[in-house]
Amino acid sequence: MAEQKSFDVVVIGAGPGGYVAAIRAAQLGFKTACIDDWTRAGGKPALGGTCTNVGCIPSKALLQSTENYAHADHAFAEHGIGIEGLSMNVGRMLARKDKVVAQNNDGIAYLFRKNGITFFHGRGAFAGKDGDKWRVSVEGPDATSISARDVIIATGSVPRALPGVAFDNSRILDNAGALAIPDVPKRLGVVGAGVVGLEMGSVWRRLGSDVTILEALPTFLGAADEAVAKEAAKAFAKQGLAIRLGVTIGAVRVGKDHVAVDYTDASGTAQTATFDRLIVSIGRVPLTTGLGADSVGLEVDSRGLIDVDADCRTNLANVWAIGDVVRGPMLAHKAEEEGIAVAERIAGQHGHVDFNTIPWVIYTSPEIAWVGKTEQQLKGDGVAYRAGSFPFSANGRARALGDTTGFVKFVADAATDRILGMHIIGPWASELIAEGVVAMEFGASSEDIARICHAHPTLSEVTREAALAVDKRTLNL
Repeated sequence: MAEQKSFDVVVIGAGPGGYVAAIRAAQLGFKTACIDDWTRAGGKPALGGTCTNVGCIPSKALLQSTENYAHADHAFAEHGIGIEGLSMNVGRMLARKDKVVAQNNDGIAYLFRKNGITFFHGRGAFAGKDGDKWRVSVEGPDATSISARDVIIATGSVPRALPGVAFDNSRILDNAGALAIPDVPKRLGVVGAGVVGLEMGSVWRRLGSDVTILEALPTFLGAADEAVAKEAAKAFAKQGLAIRLGVTIGAVRVGKDHVAVDYTDASGTAQTATFDRLIVSIGRVPLTTGLGADSVGLEVDSRGLIDVDADCRTNLANVWAIGDVVRGPMLAHKAEEEGIAVAERIAGQHGHVDFNTIPWVIYTSPEIAWVGKTEQQLKGDGVAYRAGSFPFSANGRARALGDTTGFVKFVADAATDRILGMHIIGPWASELIAEGVVAMEFGASSEDIARICHAHPTLSEVTREAALAVDKRTLNL
């Protein structure tokens, strides 16, 4: 081990929460270090965590590639564009995805250099305390020992496996394996109809896979607004995604060239399905093993989550935790906001994260996005509200795009008209949702959105019309 190096702030983990926390700490004048053990081909660091390497970024690259293919195969003819001999080179598609990932890895490394952050390639763990400073060991290519007054834990999460069914990323795939299937499987099974399951199922369905999604819950997209979930189910069924709800998985048998899954369907009937490959996307678990928590008395609950207060403080002085290892949604942008807030709290500022205005997005086609409360939540809470929605089918820009599926919906307080939620299914929902987030952060009413001039022709006009619909005065329907 090299001579111990001293810092003001050490961040363990360089995923979205960790690298942003390190940058903000450095901006605030702290001598900052960040430790991360992700490695890419050739042994180089792969900064960015799960999100950049096997999550958000590569999945969006594949979704874009396959959506382009689907448009060329099905939609271009309507535009007068004829294509003969259309084909997909899966190897080239995967190579492009890897290039996009590497560009993001290198971009974060550049940001570290720009902000004067010292990076250590390896696995960080607590090694004790000297006075008011925590000792952190680094095991790996940059093996050393460092110390800091404040430590931010941002080690992220790992995929949850089916009981007794280990990932081999050949036949039984986690999110990383789902992003690297070398050829289009004829029969693809997906366990879990959440974000990963729907996105990865869509990628390979577009290329010709016969995709069956097995979901344990009896309702589809239960966290989303009921009207959005209903519209999504119709759209996915039309595309050819077979979604089975209320399923109980039994035995999973891996053969030389197939996977057989025994399950009980919603009616209680025993079924067996055989697939070429099986993607398991049933959630994630916090990555806190190997952190040395026991050696310093860091409190971790039975689920592996680090106990923190509302400000992300752990039970240890000047030790903080953010992102997937703490309570709240496992979302990259939630981790980023917590990382920024913690760095500012260390500096004596008042960092703030409002869980009520964290947006959710599913990047399927149609895209799905929401922020705030759903109608069913408001009904359950006994809150009086008004709702208004407007379809993309009545929007000129959507018609010109040839993508008119879905709608925008607002729910607002019946007495004050303050926006309580925004729900979208349709083209570019991932971008349109930002207007709802901004509106809710500023305490806007649906009338405020209705009175704002939106450019014509744009998809955002649907947002304005949905706000007008809360007061039952749409203009174009």
